Amino acid sequence: MRTICIINQKGGVGKTTTAVNLAAGLSRHDKKVLLIDLDPQGNVDASLKVKADYDIYDALTNKTEIHQCVVNMGKNFDIISSKETLTKAEYYLARQENSRLILKGLLSKINGYDFMIIDCPPSLGMLNQNVLAFCKEAFIPVSTDYLGYDALAKMEKVIKSINHNYGNDLKITKIIPTMFDKRNKICKETLAIIQQEYPELTTYPIRQNSKLKEAPKYGKSIFNYAKSSHGAKDYGKLVEDTLAMSEIA
Repeated sequence: MRTICIINQKGGVGKTTTAVNLAAGLSRHDKKVLLIDLDPQGNVDASLKVKADYDIYDALTNKTEIHQCVVNMGKNFDIISSKETLTKAEYYLARQENSRLILKGLLSKINGYDFMIIDCPPSLGMLNQNVLAFCKEAFIPVSTDYLGYDALAKMEKVIKSINHNYGNDLKITKIIPTMFDKRNKICKETLAIIQQEYPELTTYPIRQNSKLKEAPKYGKSIFNYAKSSHGAKDYGKLVEDTLAMSEIA
C-alpha cells in the first residue's frame, strides 16, 4: 500500500482539492483508495458531503476502532473524515507517551488498500509530525507565487528533520504547482524556478479553474462535476503520473 501525505505548512495552496481529486481519480482506475482527512476544518468532509458516525478523532482517543470510522463513498473509494473536535488532538497527543508515533500505530492497523491518501492541516504541529513519521511519500502542492515557493523550501527541511529524528524514510515524490495562471508573470516565474530546482519531481501545473472551486458545493470530485474542464484534465495527468510510479519500498 502506498502511503501519501498531501502536505504544506502554508494554507491556501490546494491541499484538499488535490487530496480529493487525486483519491477520486485513482479510484476510477480500479485502485482501492482510502482518503483520510486530518484537517480540523473538515474540508474533505465538506467537499464530498461525507456522513460519518465516527471520525479520526474518535479513533485517536480510543472511543472506537479505526475501522469503524471508514465510510464508503463509491466503488474503490473510502474516507475517514474529521471535524472541529480534531482541534483537541494536539493537546491530547502532547499528553501521551511516544506522542509523535501514536497516529503511526493507529494507521498501521489499516490494510487492503492500494493507496492511503492523507490530507494534512496547514501547520507543523503534532498531527503533521505524526503523519510525517508514518507516510513513505509526500506530495507537496505549491501555489505558484513567491510565498508558495518559500514554503516548499521550509517543508524540505522539516521532512529531513522528521526522518532523522524518527527513523522514517519519507520521500518527496511529487511537487504540484497549483493555481497557475499563464497570464500572470509571477506564476510563470515561480513555475520556472520550481521546475529548475526540482526537475524530476515537479508535475504538470494545476491551472486556475472555476470548476475546481464549484465542485465541492455539489459534493463531487472534479471528474464527476466537470470531466471536460481544465481542472479534470490537469488532475487526470497527476493521477496518471502517480500510477506510473513504483511503490516506495
